[in-house]
Amino acid sequence: MTVTGTGNAPDVVDVVALGESMVTFLPSRPGRLADVPAFHRSIGGAESNVACALAAAGHTTRWVSRVGADGFGDHLVEAIGAYGVDVSYVRRDPARPTGVYFRTAGDRAGDTHEVAYYRAGSAASAMSPAGVDLDAVRAGRVLHLSGITAALSPDCLALMRELTAPRPGRPLISFDVNHRPGLWGEAYGPEVLLELARRADIVFVGEDEAEEAWGLTGGPTAVRRALPEPEVLVVKQGGSGAVAFLRPPAGDRAVGAARAGADGTPQSPGCETTPRPAATAPALKVDVVATTGAGDAFAAGFLSATLRGLPLTARLRHGHLAAAATLTTPGDLAPPPPRPLADRLAALDDPAWGRLRLGPGWTDADAEAAEEARTP
Repeated sequence: MTVTGTGNAPDVVDVVALGESMVTFLPSRPGRLADVPAFHRSIGGAESNVACALAAAGHTTRWVSRVGADGFGDHLVEAIGAYGVDVSYVRRDPARPTGVYFRTAGDRAGDTHEVAYYRAGSAASAMSPAGVDLDAVRAGRVLHLSGITAALSPDCLALMRELTAPRPGRPLISFDVNHRPGLWGEAYGPEVLLELARRADIVFVGEDEAEEAWGLTGGPTAVRRALPEPEVLVVKQGGSGAVAFLRPPAGDRAVGAARAGADGTPQSPGCETTPRPAATAPALKVDVVATTGAGDAFAAGFLSATLRGLPLTARLRHGHLAAAATLTTPGDLAPPPPRPLADRLAALDDPAWGRLRLGPGWTDADAEAAEEARTP
């Protein structure tokens, strides 16, 4: 897939990311929130995480959001801007606070993991089509969004529908489903997420969240059947890896037109074919420190490789490598691996990729040291 954009205007960046970021409080030691004596302040937000990771990887990025006119808002703008992200279109709200959250050190999927959000009525929940600079939002080769924003408020949902609506010159829309049942409550979240995903060009979704949100139990193929519209659909399978589907050419989608199977064999007109992945990439063996933010890092790695025009399998591998960088650090954000190192590892043959094992500090290693991390 070729990334096209809105032209060569001076303010066009590689990626614009829109969404809420919050001040994150990380525990000083493992244990229940009730027992943790102190916390370390950090930043966290699905979309800003992607913008920061891409900026650290050498891309031009912009984060568009709304924060309170408070000290936490100052911290977010300064910290995200320090990554090289353009934060000039972040609006300050004097009437609403910046969101914050506290979490424990355990794995999000574990029974002992706790997260306490304080985001109801936050400044970001007041984003709306009239409350952001739509020209700045659309001035990117890629616009990265997530389903979290749609859950924040009716105005935020209206903004998401505006940004994903078909229109001439629209940037490439990247959408991470990010199903968060706790944000939607009893609302119609799954239906909205399916609607938005169908409007996007690149979609990231976990096989587990597709089952939770939409009741899909047939694996990646079932997800593709439910989402035939995106040009690229990435289905993440946790420790197993990830697969990517490509939308067939328009001629192959025409009603009554002859279709080609995955092996190129012509099919009868009107014959439905089983969607098959265009690329797969097994997950890496990683000595996990914390899982929060790994999905955002995967999206950033995949989008970086997309912007560079790399093959689809390489994009998946770069997603895994970026995720591994975050998995081996305690916070939501981690420096991505240096590009020469990531390129070398992504180019390994299948057996070598399968033997690769990465632990804390691996992104600081040179290529030779990283290769030594491979297990026999």
